[in-house]
Amino acid sequence: MKVTVHVMLKTGVLDPQGEAVRHALGALGFDGVNGVRQGKVIELDLAEGTSEADVEAMCERLLANTVIESYRVDMP
Repeated sequence: MKVTVHVMLKTGVLDPQGEAVRHALGALGFDGVNGVRQGKVIELDLAEGTSEADVEAMCERLLANTVIESYRVDMP
């Protein structure tokens, strides 16, 4: 079973990588970009029967730093 986890910095947390991308886009002539937030996508190939609670526990314990990041789980 394929599961996708999207991890992003929480609103209000500074995103220096996103700011660097925004600045680089401006330098390349893309002046209409007012902000960039950078995150990560984690794809998990899990055994059938793995519960959403198991995936949530994975996120809470390892995949996301829940102090500064939020996450969303997409399960079939």
